[in-house]
Amino acid sequence: MKFRKPSARTAPAAGRAAVPAAGKAAGTAAAVAATLALSLVLTGCGGAATAQSGGSGAGAEVKTIRYQGSPNTVALVEVAEDLGYLGDVKLEWVSNTTSGPQSIQSVATDQTDIGGAFTGAVIKLIEAGAPVQAVINYYGEDKETFTGYYVEEGSPIRTARDLIGKKVAVNTLGAHHEAIINTHLKNSGLTPEEIKQVQLVVVPPNETEVALRKKQVDVGTLGGVLQDRALAEGGVRALFTDVGVIGGPFDAGQYVLRKDFLAKNPETSRTVVTGIAKAIEWERTTPREQVIAKFKEIITKRGRNESTETLKYWKSVGVASPGGRLQDQDFTRWADYLKSAGIITGDLDTKKLYTNEFNLLETPAPAATSKG
Repeated sequence: MKFRKPSARTAPAAGRAAVPAAGKAAGTAAAVAATLALSLVLTGCGGAATAQSGGSGAGAEVKTIRYQGSPNTVALVEVAEDLGYLGDVKLEWVSNTTSGPQSIQSVATDQTDIGGAFTGAVIKLIEAGAPVQAVINYYGEDKETFTGYYVEEGSPIRTARDLIGKKVAVNTLGAHHEAIINTHLKNSGLTPEEIKQVQLVVVPPNETEVALRKKQVDVGTLGGVLQDRALAEGGVRALFTDVGVIGGPFDAGQYVLRKDFLAKNPETSRTVVTGIAKAIEWERTTPREQVIAKFKEIITKRGRNESTETLKYWKSVGVASPGGRLQDQDFTRWADYLKSAGIITGDLDTKKLYTNEFNLLETPAPAATSKG
């Protein structure tokens, strides 16, 4: 892979918010929202000391990146570090989360430095005034890696209309799964009032299959290795998939960094974003068995009392764009859903949503709708 020379531009500066010190970020949604609101008011204050471990002085850049992980899985940024793509930049694990919105809210409130979420959640946060910017795609859907919405084999649920009054398990509210479900229901002719009668229930991904089989929910949202494990067990069928609803392949989520972090740490930002881009291409081009072996190695080394059992079902990186490079369409494809949800009222201003400036991995020329 070739690398592009760094651009002379840097992201616009923003003040650093006074927030709680880095730690477990598993507070209630109300607490997170309150913290975010505070951070948007109290700009210009000092951040957490752990993020400044790169040294002191005006020219020093951060060399420790705080992040949240996910249990029993390996994030692209973790792969990048293990393969040496981050150079002298190190990761500091803060906590685990299965919620994309929580992950990026933690970045906005300076509890972490990098986080990722569904595109709609990224847009919602930025539209609310959060000083973050998307820097690279980190997950997507293709013919091998996608999310399915599953019912038990003998379930009477066959159509979207059958979901009225039923419970659907999702990993979090206001994110990818909710957007897909609402889009599917709308496309199937349900009215807004009927859509409101489909109950979304938050269930941790690792517990969704069990909840479905125990009839605690009527539909379970399953993706990746968890989906393949359920299919191998048998007794479930897909009611619909996100690739079927949206069409694929497509990118669906981005890593974000704070604007002040990008401005103060441009070289570190380039190292991290380009390292993630290289990790995407490594997963895309490396034999599947070797990727799975690397995942197992990373999980074992980090010592968080996790299982590697489901890793055998991994199929692909899922990211559609070369090197995770961002395009306008990654964001505009969700405009109708965002308008129907009241998150936006007009056209999206994609210029404030993302930048490819810190991704130095040379990739094929992007589509005409993209920007650099």
